[in-house]
Amino acid sequence: MTPIMIVIIATVGIALIFDVINGFHDAANSIATVVSTRVLSPRVAVWWAAFFNLIAMFVFAPRVADTIAKIVKIDGHDTVYVYVVLAGLIGAIIWDLITWWLGLPTSSSHALIGGVAGAGLAYKGLDVIRWGNIWKTVQFIPLAPLIGLVIGFIIAIMVYWAFRRWRPSSVDRLFRKAQILSAALYSLGHGGNDAQKTMGIIMALLIAGGIMAPGTKLSLTNWDTMWIILSCHLAMGIGTAFGGWRIVKTMGMKITKLKPVGGFCAESAGAATLFMATNLGIPVSTTHTITGAIVGVGATRQLSGIKWGVAGRIVWAWIFTIPVAGLISAGCFYLCKFIVGF
Repeated sequence: MTPIMIVIIATVGIALIFDVINGFHDAANSIATVVSTRVLSPRVAVWWAAFFNLIAMFVFAPRVADTIAKIVKIDGHDTVYVYVVLAGLIGAIIWDLITWWLGLPTSSSHALIGGVAGAGLAYKGLDVIRWGNIWKTVQFIPLAPLIGLVIGFIIAIMVYWAFRRWRPSSVDRLFRKAQILSAALYSLGHGGNDAQKTMGIIMALLIAGGIMAPGTKLSLTNWDTMWIILSCHLAMGIGTAFGGWRIVKTMGMKITKLKPVGGFCAESAGAATLFMATNLGIPVSTTHTITGAIVGVGATRQLSGIKWGVAGRIVWAWIFTIPVAGLISAGCFYLCKFIVGF
């Protein structure tokens, strides 16, 4: 086995580890509201979310994976790109672990994109980046939470008006059941968008190593790529099952207090946003999306009910994710260059 093949196999392993970390880092996105409203226990909620993360592979076409695989222009005859992907992954993992420890629900997606872009810039400068794909992602940093906020606000107003004559206890009982469905839909959207990001990274790696031909399409009917889809969704599901309780606390309890009807509205708005973005091939942040939806639902009661200080800390973490992950990954690339000597 050649040294570069060993690096490729190790990098695939690291990519799947990133997927597991992504799962438990972003588990809060899927289950924060359903846990904070006490509709499901934390243990049941994470397994519920993990199941729908896994079956998302049968629902969504891999358009997001295609976008991620084309963040940098990869020359299949230049194996240094293998180290670009490796450095990008390591940088994204480091940033994810830092923000997880701090309890900040930042975007694993943007960490990954920033990481690969940063390592690519360190290797060949500005010309190696496909700026169209970067810009498409950057646009949705503000758009994803805003879309989630608006849809969440509209759904909440419609639901509150439709059930305005119901007794609060009856509304609570109904939406405790409905929130189980909305949590499932949101988890489906989360798995569909987020697992595809690692799929795209693995495809970029295999093309860089000359194992896959440029232009190869991911498909469950293609034996050469089926294992990538299955392993990434399985890793995401395992990670979600581990949970991320620090971030669950921030997302479900510190931004605004939700009742089951509010949790249903927030999850439905988040799911609608993710379904749309995934079908358009846009790698959005599930964190941004559900945060915006929670804020939108909370705003229907009173703006003072939203803890803007917590939301502000989250926004600052969003702003810094792409550049800081990029800087960390650039440093990792230079370290690989020093060690390997390419």
